Amino acid sequence: MIEISPSYIILHDLDQQSLAVRIERCGRLCYKSENLITEDSAPVFIRKILKHGHNSVAEMAVLTLKVSLADKNDALGLYKVMPRYLHINESEDSLLISGSVRAFRELYLFNPDVKIIRGLAAFLFKRHPLFFEDLVPAEGIAPENGIMVEKIALDEVEKFPPDLLASHRFIAVKFIVNRAVTHEMVRHRPCGFLQESQRYCRYSDSKFGNQVTFIKPLFYKEESPEYKLWQKAMADTEKIYLDLLKNSTPQAARTVLPNSCKTELIVYANLNQWHHMFRLRTSKGADPSMREVMIPLLNDFQQLFSAVFADIIVES
Repeated sequence: MIEISPSYIILHDLDQQSLAVRIERCGRLCYKSENLITEDSAPVFIRKILKHGHNSVAEMAVLTLKVSLADKNDALGLYKVMPRYLHINESEDSLLISGSVRAFRELYLFNPDVKIIRGLAAFLFKRHPLFFEDLVPAEGIAPENGIMVEKIALDEVEKFPPDLLASHRFIAVKFIVNRAVTHEMVRHRPCGFLQESQRYCRYSDSKFGNQVTFIKPLFYKEESPEYKLWQKAMADTEKIYLDLLKNSTPQAARTVLPNSCKTELIVYANLNQWHHMFRLRTSKGADPSMREVMIPLLNDFQQLFSAVFADIIVES
């Protein structure tokens, strides 16, 4: 039995990686199979998860596109289909669109005959064929006349004014917390989530140390009678879980595991959604275990993006 404190990591390093590397790095967290990552493993992993319909993994990479239109009416084709999980800002002759790989895949999958969507798909298939090769004909899609698409680099997105920055800048954070906290986090919409899976992770394996990891409870002082009672409950549960694994699958044995179990959760969202989460999850009425990680994380975000988060004041 291992006891650890909760923590988080802002995944800045992923912002500098390719979309494929980013998706694989995040996706393998679910299975804790990061040890299988190699220089050329991403395409194989991505094709497999898309084939099996594990679409949430494709939410872990976002593109920002500028779409210039010769005819402003072409934009209506996009609005009429009510696109899901795209963030769109309109100027006089162009659209600024940010969305995940999943969002763009499903936009084309369900609306392949809409002119502006075909224009987007033509560009994306040419620029990122790995993510669209199962949807688009092998010869690709011909560009649409009057629709010009260009990709906006992250360093350019970060120069946007605060209102646009909040919509189009996405940040991923990996939380290492208990499952009670993640039960609350995953209620937020729209965000991308990937979580360590007790269904696939067998904690009796050597890579987990043949033991279960638990998050120390905020509510009890260490060495107090209450903390020792908690420790006993976790030790008893761990023993039962490991005994069950002798003749059961992880998905069956996990049914005895408690909320105190450590889990890893990646949350990927734009700054607007993070702002909403911070307002709720740092308030006096929030779960103290949630505030334990969200208040210091808010402080970090206020340092990174002061114009977006300066208005949030945490009450003690």
